[in-house]
Amino acid sequence: MTKHILNISNGSSLTAVLEKENYEGEIVTWHEMLCEGPTEKDIDTDSFFAKRKTFLESVYGVEYDESKIKSEIKKLDEVNNYKEVILWFEYDLFCHINLIAVISLLKQKDIRIPITLVCSGRVDHEPDLKGLPQLTSKQLKEHFKSRVTLSVDDVALAQKAWDVYCGDDHNELKPLIVRPSNFIYLSNCLKAHLKRFPDTRSGLSTLEYNILKLTKEHKVKSRHHLLGYALHYQGYYGFGDIQISRMIDELKMFYEEDDSSLTLNRKGHLALEHLENYRKEMQSNFTFGGTNKNHFQFNKKENRLIRNTIYAH
Repeated sequence: MTKHILNISNGSSLTAVLEKENYEGEIVTWHEMLCEGPTEKDIDTDSFFAKRKTFLESVYGVEYDESKIKSEIKKLDEVNNYKEVILWFEYDLFCHINLIAVISLLKQKDIRIPITLVCSGRVDHEPDLKGLPQLTSKQLKEHFKSRVTLSVDDVALAQKAWDVYCGDDHNELKPLIVRPSNFIYLSNCLKAHLKRFPDTRSGLSTLEYNILKLTKEHKVKSRHHLLGYALHYQGYYGFGDIQISRMIDELKMFYEEDDSSLTLNRKGHLALEHLENYRKEMQSNFTFGGTNKNHFQFNKKENRLIRNTIYAH
């Protein structure tokens, strides 16, 4: 018997909203954050889950509930029993890496039914970009009604982006930035991703640089206080508390802190002025998809990644 709608939500918060608002269809909840850590092109495999478990438990100390994640993904095995799959994802990098992974997974499951997308971001008469759970009931319903059907080209673009992300050279994302599609925020997200690599001038990523800039521009009382600023002013990244907290901790060489204040030290000011490059001092074994953060630097003038000599082929 053909069922009507399968919804894939970007997380448990949105799933709760969809259930409360009585949206039609079954719901698959996506429980991953694939914007960080190692990935593989083929998602529903033991090696994929093993890599994700090792990364999340070692870096963030969180339990990777493999059975919970597998049980959600297993619901996609019979995806062609539905008439439509609706993807519910947001404007930011966090969501878009998950989004391209989900689309690739659906193709791996041999999907043959329409895929539609509900994507939040800009909202009329609202100053800030909005996540789906932040929308009012009326706004969410309007987003649902205006969802877009992904074309063959859209799906191919998502698959290509995922393949490149799982590979070693993320410069191959650059042609995808300018490719027209129904993913209206993908271009901004891919640009933001490339700037996660160390800048050739300071050795800091754009987000790390902005965290130091916020420290300089505001009277910051503590790391937790700085976390609030960084979460609010992160633009298209969409990272959560644990991700931003990790970055703040890794930037500790650039600031001094006591019981009532957190201020930049000399290294912090030199980094902000692009007078010293601290890439080697900050070096950490951190992976984005299929490549190591420290294998490349981002050259703003050339708007591309430059492979570090030691890792050049």
